[in-house]
Amino acid sequence: MAENGEEKLLAVARHIAKTLGHNESMADDILQIFSTFDGRFSREKLSEDQQPSDDGSGGVAALERALNSLDSQISRFVASDQPIWSDPADSAAFLDAIDELVNLTREWSHASSEKPISACLSRADDMMQQAMFRIEEEFRSLMDHGAESFPVSHRFDESEEEDDVDDGEEDYDDSQIPVAQPLTDYDLIIDALSSATINDLHEITKRMLAAGFGKSCSHVYSGSRREFLEESMSRLGLQKLSIEDVHKMQWQELEDEIDRWIKAANVALRILFPSERRLCDRVFFGFSSAADLSFMEVCRGSTIQLLNFADAVAIGSRSPERLFKVLDVFETMRDLMVEFESVFSDQFCVVLRNEAVTIWKRLGEAVRGIFMELENLIRRDPAKAAVPGGGLHPITRYVMNYLRAACRSRQTLEQVFEESNGVPSKDSTLLTVQMSWIMELLESNLEVKSKVYKDPALSYVFLMNNGRYIVQKVRDGELGVLLGEDWIRKHNAKVKQYQMSYQRSSWNKMIGLLKLDNAAVGMNGLGKAMKEKLKEFNMQFDEVCKAHSTWVVFDEQMREELRTSLARLLLPAYGNFIARFQNLGDIGKNADRYIKYGVEDIEARVNDLFNGTSTARK
Repeated sequence: MAENGEEKLLAVARHIAKTLGHNESMADDILQIFSTFDGRFSREKLSEDQQPSDDGSGGVAALERALNSLDSQISRFVASDQPIWSDPADSAAFLDAIDELVNLTREWSHASSEKPISACLSRADDMMQQAMFRIEEEFRSLMDHGAESFPVSHRFDESEEEDDVDDGEEDYDDSQIPVAQPLTDYDLIIDALSSATINDLHEITKRMLAAGFGKSCSHVYSGSRREFLEESMSRLGLQKLSIEDVHKMQWQELEDEIDRWIKAANVALRILFPSERRLCDRVFFGFSSAADLSFMEVCRGSTIQLLNFADAVAIGSRSPERLFKVLDVFETMRDLMVEFESVFSDQFCVVLRNEAVTIWKRLGEAVRGIFMELENLIRRDPAKAAVPGGGLHPITRYVMNYLRAACRSRQTLEQVFEESNGVPSKDSTLLTVQMSWIMELLESNLEVKSKVYKDPALSYVFLMNNGRYIVQKVRDGELGVLLGEDWIRKHNAKVKQYQMSYQRSSWNKMIGLLKLDNAAVGMNGLGKAMKEKLKEFNMQFDEVCKAHSTWVVFDEQMREELRTSLARLLLPAYGNFIARFQNLGDIGKNADRYIKYGVEDIEARVNDLFNGTSTARK
């Protein structure tokens, strides 16, 4: 026990001399001062310079004595049941013993071809193995138990002293770890280990790398931190899902999972990974390659988990309703590209960085693929049953509301289509070309559907309704910005043309009945001709009003415009006709027997047109 105490005392003295001495000469002076105070601190016992003598046997003896001394010290620490780092003096002595063993091995390595020296160096290797096994345990213990609190600070400023970090923050239990809380501010850094623990880990790291055990050190470090990251991702609600698992999900379930993924990806790339990068750089300070490798091993699993999910979304179904969530994933990946570039900037992480870029581009391909599927949906929509009353077709509502919603992400869609291989026209972007093409497909589809109506007038009402709806949806949003004012004017003119076509097909023949050719009929036959025309007019007017009152014009303004137009066309002609009929002598005296409607009655019937049935108005 006394011998162990003396060895411990000598180790502390050597550590003090080594720490205070800025150079070899100063360290020797400090050792000399120690020797004058106590015989146990003799220069021979304290000296670390065990150089081989000119006599080979004397050198071997000196080497063996040094190894015996170090073996005694290292064996005591290796066999200890207590954590070495629970006592600062023990940890300092253990590190010093390792330093001495490393230095001793290096000093004698040039003579390894000599058999006695080779045997001693082999023994030194065995001692180093034992020391490394034990220091690895200590490293693991510090990693696992050093994170007693999780202080959160604003993003680390290199101009600040690391010692300014407050190590006295209140401890959090498992349910209070900040990474599990909803976040709106990502300008955070998580210090999972205290500065003191980080310093201890750094001292161990230096010894393990100096002894050639860098891979073991990196393995222990990355294993511990990887578990922390995986737990953090789990607390954020992110499940470990394979691509097949994602593809088997119901859409509602996948939507919820995408929302969780977006939050997890933002926290991981903006908080967790930068925090791990900082911690790794501090623990492996001075060993950039080891730091880069360790960081990659820490973050690789969580990064692949995030990227695999995004990839599963990208290569999944191209159903049109998925567009908006796919856009959410695309935008998240796009916005995090800066973080991918900065956090994964080293040589070991280049694969992760490149994979992130590849998946981001694949998500853009998925968005373009969804628009292609929308085109196919429009083409395949059958022209079977006619919409009652010539009203809005469901495909018109669906496509226009879909495009309006999509154009809320116009800037993102512009980016997606500009990254395709298409060539934009001189005055249009690729997104404009895409939207114009979809509108053309929709209009062509509606033209085919209009042919289902047996009455040409009703087909024009159908085209009028759907055309008006399309123009309104375009004009009132981002879609109008894309397609432009010229497009809107042209399609307004097209709707007007449908109105004129409706009037010609339904009312022009009726207006023709109210016209007379005096020269042709003569005065004697005028009364008879007018009676026949009035009778035919009444019959046609009744039929048209009965049918057209069940038709629907959904837009109130267009409905009033159409009624007004018909009234201006019909009322003057009808008023002149019956006025002339009433002035035809004897026949005019009995005109009320033939005149079924007054002018006011005609106007009232016209104002009842296009109200539609309850079915047609839906």
